[in-house]
Amino acid sequence: MASIATSQTILVVGGGIGGMTAALEAAECGKQVILAERSPTLGGRTALLYRYFPKMCHPTCGLEINLRRLKGNKNLRVMTMAEVTAVTGSRGDYTVSLKISPRFVNKNCTACGDCAQAVTAEIPNPFEYGLSKTKAAYLPHAMAYPQRYLLDPSIAGTAEGEKAKAACKYGAIELDMQDEIVELKVGAVILATGWKPYDAAKIQPYGYGRFANVITSVEFERLADPHGPTGGKLLRPSDGKEAKNIAFIQCAGSRDENHLRHCSRICCMASLKQTQYVREAYGDDAANGGKSTIYYIDIRAIDRFEDFYLKVQNDPTVSFLKSKVAKIVQDDAANLILHGVDTEGYHRYAVEHDLVVLAIGMEPESNGIKLPADIIVDFSGFIEGSKDGGQFGAGAASSPLDVNRTTQNATAAALRAIQVIHKTATVETANG
Repeated sequence: MASIATSQTILVVGGGIGGMTAALEAAECGKQVILAERSPTLGGRTALLYRYFPKMCHPTCGLEINLRRLKGNKNLRVMTMAEVTAVTGSRGDYTVSLKISPRFVNKNCTACGDCAQAVTAEIPNPFEYGLSKTKAAYLPHAMAYPQRYLLDPSIAGTAEGEKAKAACKYGAIELDMQDEIVELKVGAVILATGWKPYDAAKIQPYGYGRFANVITSVEFERLADPHGPTGGKLLRPSDGKEAKNIAFIQCAGSRDENHLRHCSRICCMASLKQTQYVREAYGDDAANGGKSTIYYIDIRAIDRFEDFYLKVQNDPTVSFLKSKVAKIVQDDAANLILHGVDTEGYHRYAVEHDLVVLAIGMEPESNGIKLPADIIVDFSGFIEGSKDGGQFGAGAASSPLDVNRTTQNATAAALRAIQVIHKTATVETANG
């Protein structure tokens, strides 16, 4: 067991856009920072988006800037495939244990891809939400940091693993890598563990998991991306045909006593944004091209997002139906019929669509993870901080937030952590 860092170090747990922001802000203020991410690369769910709202720009822009800042900062150390297993101690003096999972690829990797060419085994692609497969030796995505391949553990001790090792000209494949425990001494902890999509299969009337053409908003994001599993074409999973008549169902799992009680905040804007993907794919003629229907309780587009909402309202390819969809049934052609009551006209409807996209709710990634005993969470599990004031929730780990508000919240968390470190240093100096 190795022991590194000191009480003057800030640990940031989670390498999504919130964790990267918190780590960079603290490091650029001159503090020593360790950024620990349990997946093979930084970027989190932001890296899986096709575009941001409301400007419709690509997330590669913001990530590229942050990665450039990160690479140039000597105060910041990045540890991927690192998961927190224990936190003990108190404000200003924490001991943190990290489990480093094996990557089976060392720093000699040049990302040439020869190992991927050599193996035939495939796994569901974790960076496409399982919508496609990837080789069991793979680079997570084009902007992955570190820019290094990894081997799925399923082939580490097999002939496929040996193929990958034989193909590598740089000696980068290490099939005997094992779990490693690293112990850190840190003064403050920022928990930027992010969010995860609510399990849509729990919303039984909507048929997710039973009907192939019912998908989630995060999956639709990958379908629309030219680098995604369909090359950016909006294809139905059931038969590969173009989906032109698409339903977007709001509050799928949110604002529901049976699922998530809270409003997830991003869902309305996500669906408004995704209707523009449909328009871009098929043009402005709703009669002959694509059309989108948003089924909503109410639209929550606040501040500067109101202009974007008004723009979508004026789009001839988009219509709005105020209703909580009661159920979805599937016909013999795998088309989907939505049933419910229009609450503005108070009449029942049964409307057919090619594809249904569930604007799935956000829940904290930390749900289901054992947190330190003194961490305070709200009724949904979002992290407020520790009782001793030395650990802080940041970004979407602390509340359902979009990318912009995540970075603002993470910056605030970094400032709070810096205060802890400063006070710790003052006490240590006074004590002598």
